[in-house]
Amino acid sequence: MTSVAAKGIRLEFDAPSGKLASFTVEDEGCQVSPLHQAPWVGTDEKMPPDAAPLIRTLGGDFFCAPFARSEGGSALHGWPANQPWDIVALTTDTVRACLRRPVFNATLLVKELSVRDGHPFVYQRHLFIGGEGRVPVANHANVALPHGGLIRTSAKSAWETPGEPQESDPARGRSGLCYPAQAADMNEFPGLEGPVDLGRYPWHPRHEDFVVGIEAPGHILGWTAVTRPHEKDLFLSLRNSRQLPMTMLWHSNGGRDYAPWSGRHFGCLGVEEGAADHMLGLSTEADLAGPGAITLSQTGVVDIRHVIGAISWPSGQAVGDIQTDGNNLVIQGEDGENRRIPFQSEFLTAVIN
Repeated sequence: MTSVAAKGIRLEFDAPSGKLASFTVEDEGCQVSPLHQAPWVGTDEKMPPDAAPLIRTLGGDFFCAPFARSEGGSALHGWPANQPWDIVALTTDTVRACLRRPVFNATLLVKELSVRDGHPFVYQRHLFIGGEGRVPVANHANVALPHGGLIRTSAKSAWETPGEPQESDPARGRSGLCYPAQAADMNEFPGLEGPVDLGRYPWHPRHEDFVVGIEAPGHILGWTAVTRPHEKDLFLSLRNSRQLPMTMLWHSNGGRDYAPWSGRHFGCLGVEEGAADHMLGLSTEADLAGPGAITLSQTGVVDIRHVIGAISWPSGQAVGDIQTDGNNLVIQGEDGENRRIPFQSEFLTAVIN
């Protein structure tokens, strides 16, 4: 692992997998480490021969291009999530790496992870230099919710599932939502056994599901806030909604019975912020507040930015709103808790205004 740190925050980058393996924030006397790791990671357990590299090291946060698809002979989520990266620059607070192989004929794909004194955030950039084609992308953070959580997001015009469930063969696993389906309210989503409150995790004892939040137009800051009441902390995911107009939530909670999942992968919420319109079951790119994928060109550079972080949140309440105020992030709880924390607002607004 390669470590970088600043006052109050430390991250671990695993170059062989390209994964942000973990980050830890020291806040109000607490240490907050919100990212999930699958139970087989770090063991000598033998994986099925067809297991993708990202499954062998499942957890943390990784970048997908193409998201939920393959390029050539790549595994699901593309080469960036399944191939080693080479570290090309390292300072005390920043690591920069390049993928060892081309992605969609890009000359380079560069990953940059940085932290700042007093900021409880990991600032992430992925730069495509050159390339060609339309590429669905997403950052894929895996949040650990062993004791459950409360999920809130920036305003959405709709929530919907893809055309097909995650698991449709009862001999292999189970999904609990209807596919495809759509709802304006995440708290009343169509489920196989009646309406489901997607703002609470878990909502089913054993299931594997995927749902997309379509960002409402009219604002730049897109956010997802996951409260972990038992741990008394809060996970945050921040993006420019005009570049990445989709929040995709992967609910992995004991819903797969085949190896290596084997009915034991519980308490993982994938918070996947991206542009990947092929995951929409009923809507199209025209319904999005931004692009349905990025477009690469041989002479162009595409800069994708995303921020994840965590803070102490003693009340355990759900988040009602998040806004920027200069170089600060203001977090408002639904029941009155407030935090004002340092945040480099221009990091996200620099890409698309």
